[in-house]
Amino acid sequence: MEIVDKIDKSLTDALKNKDQDRTLTLRSIISQKKQKEIEKRTQDKKNITDEDMILILNKMVKQRRESIELYKQGGRQDLVDKETKELKIIQEYLPEQLSEEEIKKICEQAINNLKASSLKDMGKVMGIIKSKYKGSVDLSIAGKILKDKLK
Repeated sequence: MEIVDKIDKSLTDALKNKDQDRTLTLRSIISQKKQKEIEKRTQDKKNITDEDMILILNKMVKQRRESIELYKQGGRQDLVDKETKELKIIQEYLPEQLSEEEIKKICEQAINNLKASSLKDMGKVMGIIKSKYKGSVDLSIAGKILKDKLK
């Protein structure tokens, strides 16, 4: 089942169960999807792929994490809780994320395969990681690991 289909089914279930938090979050995802469809329509492409959905969901995850940090700094625990709930719901539709240890191994393999030696090579290494492990690697973690390895 495609990600879009899972989200649509989950929205129907959330509406039936009167789960307001879940409904709002899923509607937010669908809104972002529709925005992407409009964007693609201007490029003569019509269908949203799972790849597109993964990009949308990753962007939403990043936004939620940034908001959580800001709300923590501002002492707004109520908003931290709300964003954390949304984050968990959004992550349900992403491919399973690899652990930090697994990401380290992937980074080391990519560095060895490209024979990367400095930070100048970081873009090439990240390109390989992005294309090979779409959606399952947290790129912010990979970036930190690569910076440490490619000094």
